[in-house]
Amino acid sequence: MSAPLRSWLFVPGDSERKLQKGAESGADALILDLEDSVAPDRKPLAREMVVDYLRAHPVRRPKLYVRINPLDSTGLADAAAVVRAAPDGLVIPKVNGPDELLRVGHWLDALEARDGLEPGSTLLLPVATETPAAVLRLAEYATVPVPRLIGLTWGQEDLPAAIGAQGNLDASGAFALTYRMARSACLLAAHAAGAQPIDTLEQDFRNEPALVAACAAARREGFTGKIAIHPAQVGPINAGFRPTPEEIAFARKVIDLFAAHPGIGTIGFEGRMLDMPHLKQAQRVLALDAAFGEG
Repeated sequence: MSAPLRSWLFVPGDSERKLQKGAESGADALILDLEDSVAPDRKPLAREMVVDYLRAHPVRRPKLYVRINPLDSTGLADAAAVVRAAPDGLVIPKVNGPDELLRVGHWLDALEARDGLEPGSTLLLPVATETPAAVLRLAEYATVPVPRLIGLTWGQEDLPAAIGAQGNLDASGAFALTYRMARSACLLAAHAAGAQPIDTLEQDFRNEPALVAACAAARREGFTGKIAIHPAQVGPINAGFRPTPEEIAFARKVIDLFAAHPGIGTIGFEGRMLDMPHLKQAQRVLALDAAFGEG
């Protein structure tokens, strides 16, 4: 199996200093931003700087994605400009459903042909929960194939604004029910589509313990990566989304136990019953650890 991209670091497309820091962060992927982190009067400059940055980094470690502006704004113009420099993919904001991604895919078919790129090489990562319609239509990703889809992620800021909410937290400081529902639906939709489920960002980039706890919780639930907004978040995210030594050791025990008892579907071990789902999970843990290698 190929290793999922764990850390997705947002970098303003109009900041040379932050672009350089992003390249040195150790992130699995950079999201070169043309949308919310760029002031309106600097968007044309950001587009030029992102194209120059992509052309200056033809060997991609980290992977380089570009967040374009919304499809009903300058999204097509952004895509037409940056695809010339062959990004690994586009991050699409405020997507209402897979049909809109298929429309972007048609754009990319033409742009890749224009620029002599491999057909289908520009992948898509939508921010899939930023409008009410987007949340209600997440189930469509299970039945509408999007060939370029690499993952789904969710946002925590645009949806409250879209529905006139005062915020996204409840009285305890946790996400309110609406946003927990959107998060869970995004997780399930990604798995149903065979794509990466990528958890949203942690706002306080100085609070490493909270980030570590959030990564552990997200991985337990089935997320495979997380958005970062500061280089300091990259290391904890990368560590948080790979199997721990304890998980690896237990997985090896499970696999060895079933290998020693071929043809048996259920085995008692250390006071618990293990069956085929446990074996499949153990195999997945070892495959994932191998995919990450020594890094």
